[in-house]
Amino acid sequence: MKILSICLLFSFSMIRPAAAQEKMNVLFICVDDLRPNLGCYGDSIAITPNIDKLAKEGMLFERTYCQQALCAPSRASMMTGLRPDTLPIPTESVHFRSVLPDVVTLPQLFKQNGYHAQAFGKVYHAYPPQPDDISWTVPERILDVPKRDEYLLPANRVRGFINPMEKGTSTEQVVTPDEGYQDGQVALAAIETLDTIKNKPFFLAVGFKRPHLPFSVPKKYWDLYQRENIPLPADMKYPEDAENLGKLRYDWQYAKGEMRNYTDIPEKGDVPVNKARELIHGYYACISYIDAQVGRVLHTLDSLGLREKTIVILWSDNGYLLGERGLWGKKDNSEYATHVVLMMDVPGMVHTGSRTKALVELVDIYPTLADLCHLKAPAELQGTSMKPLLENPDLKWKKAAFSSFPRLNNTVMAYTVRTAKYRYHEYREKASGKLIAQELYDMDKDPFEKVDLVNEKNKKKIVAMHKKLLSQGWRSALP
Repeated sequence: MKILSICLLFSFSMIRPAAAQEKMNVLFICVDDLRPNLGCYGDSIAITPNIDKLAKEGMLFERTYCQQALCAPSRASMMTGLRPDTLPIPTESVHFRSVLPDVVTLPQLFKQNGYHAQAFGKVYHAYPPQPDDISWTVPERILDVPKRDEYLLPANRVRGFINPMEKGTSTEQVVTPDEGYQDGQVALAAIETLDTIKNKPFFLAVGFKRPHLPFSVPKKYWDLYQRENIPLPADMKYPEDAENLGKLRYDWQYAKGEMRNYTDIPEKGDVPVNKARELIHGYYACISYIDAQVGRVLHTLDSLGLREKTIVILWSDNGYLLGERGLWGKKDNSEYATHVVLMMDVPGMVHTGSRTKALVELVDIYPTLADLCHLKAPAELQGTSMKPLLENPDLKWKKAAFSSFPRLNNTVMAYTVRTAKYRYHEYREKASGKLIAQELYDMDKDPFEKVDLVNEKNKKKIVAMHKKLLSQGWRSALP
């Protein structure tokens, strides 16, 4: 009889709301430029107790990949459930509504189904800031800030009063309360709002901007770390192919890259070792600052008695290179740029504190949340609900994850496919589709992607298999 009861239990979904008719809330936390440098991902340096606790209470996805390693296209893809080839965002000044004006976004779907949908901080992204009022019940708040307002030191702010995007130093530490910087203000606004919407079903998006540059956070978070104890990357040698294939592949070059315009970064050449240590220190300080803000919001959720009926999801829009192979920033298809953070805590889930090595993508979040909340998702979504993985973390899943990035002034498209063991790259002319170059790397043996195996005789079948996967597209990789 006991065995029969167990079988009956597992014949039903392992994730169910506390009350069958009650709508589950969604607390949707997004973090900018966060690679998996967290304690829960095995980083022994990172001080992230609140995010680590969230991972232990839910499920951590070890292998999650963004569809394009840049804020605007990554977020547009995730929030619409569409891949970059369907929803191309050529520059950060292009709003996704100008490409697909009638697309139904993730929060818009919840709004249409009777939820209060509200957002604070950086959730979508376009510059200059362009709200998407149709997605939300009330207008977005703290949507984005001019670059000058990401600083507190007068020497950094004065440049910004000339041009809102003018950059100061790449790092800043000031003795100030958490609310001195934007992300503390976002956390406070979310906390105050939770108390006002606690009696209605809600989709609350909380977007934190750090650890995006500049690495400017209160000094107390810098003080958590001893700089000399933070290791530099094992390989900081600039790629030998930088003048050839590197022009197609890398955004950061000897006189180019996102970080170059900060006043303390050399206009060309390598970043000095001392500055590299400072930057990595600043990145960790930013992570701990965000961890504290996440903790404040989750504490409020708990104190209001909302945790048992709220799905909590935390994700990042892209990864980041911190000096690996002498490279800094994102905007390429490398593992460091495309590998992102994802964890979920769902009321009623059986496998709390579990982890999965399944290959998943940010584009899968939309159908997953719709599935968990029993909402009918748009038919055109191009992701896959991860609900089965929440019920069985070891389930056989996707064969591959797909990412892309436009190169050479949008004349070339760089594509990549990540399988369990390999990463395969292709570069094609956009106008003609002509194949320009291809690469293959064994990610278990070569995480820095230094040894290209594409021309190795014993890898011909592996190359052909990945080439076929990429040509057939994401549908061919479905579980």
